[in-house]
Amino acid sequence: MGSKIQVKAGSVLIGGGAQVSVQSMLNVPSTDIEGSVRQAAALEEAGCQIIRAAIPDMDAVRLIPALKKAVKAPIVADIHFNYQLALEACAAGVDKIRINPGNIGSDDRVKAVADACRQRGIPIRIGVNSGSLEKEILAKYGHPTPQALCDSALYHASLLEKFDFTDIVLSMKSSTVSTMIQAYELAAQQCDYPLHLGVTEAGTERMGIIKSSAGIGSLLLHGIGDTIRVSLTADPVREVYVAYDILRALDLHTDGVQFVSCPTCGRTRIDLVKIASEVEERLRGCKKNIKVAVMGCVVNGPGEAKEADIGIAGGDGCGLVFKKGEILYKVSEDKLVDALMDEIEKL
Repeated sequence: MGSKIQVKAGSVLIGGGAQVSVQSMLNVPSTDIEGSVRQAAALEEAGCQIIRAAIPDMDAVRLIPALKKAVKAPIVADIHFNYQLALEACAAGVDKIRINPGNIGSDDRVKAVADACRQRGIPIRIGVNSGSLEKEILAKYGHPTPQALCDSALYHASLLEKFDFTDIVLSMKSSTVSTMIQAYELAAQQCDYPLHLGVTEAGTERMGIIKSSAGIGSLLLHGIGDTIRVSLTADPVREVYVAYDILRALDLHTDGVQFVSCPTCGRTRIDLVKIASEVEERLRGCKKNIKVAVMGCVVNGPGEAKEADIGIAGGDGCGLVFKKGEILYKVSEDKLVDALMDEIEKL
């Protein structure tokens, strides 16, 4: 799975066979240190393994030590154009830098950033997207094609390679899922760097989940990708939840609950939609490596979900609690969720 080259951001390994890691980004204004720290703590609590923060100016560099003090997750400084910000972020103890070397000026500036990162063991992520392509590359391909995105990423990498810097992670994001998939496929063929997967500007939660699942999921299924960020116009904590849901759906992350529920049909006599939503939410922080099923009827619920460690199946105003397909007992609808949670506690 993933790249041959491995880099290390803080305590997190990226690539080289390491487990796929989950990232997100703070969306609190960089001037709000307290708010940023609170959000970083919430992200870490949700399971976020790498936290990125925008560093738009020198004042924002103050964020880095505050975040480092508050959370254990590695901190990534998101920087554009100003190489001095990268140098200051390194000095402030950041764990990873996101910058495109081609956008920061002359070779001596690129060398200064490469040297500062090398001295401190800080990897650099090069992040290109459809809106950031160089004029020469756009002129060559006409529009942001997958090969154009790949060429741009490799061009920026070559600027660091000139100074013997290879602790590099690449991303080639597009808001068009098919373009994003093909760009990463090309990059996986043409280099050994770890790949940071994501669909940029994926949209609000509903559409963002669909596009991210399709793009990130298809690449991971084919062994491409080392770290992921789900982009949603929503609370970034939701991004972390979705990222783990994608990894669990692909059996790439086995910690926590695997949740299954049936779509209901005309046999259903309980409010399964409400019950399933409540169970899923109550299990959100559960770390047990179990499979939980919520089924609509007793006709085939326990049978269809017999691989589940524990589950419930609805009846007429009541339901059955079952374990590995074997019925344990019957309870009324209003006590069904509590009975399920009690059984989960025993596991």
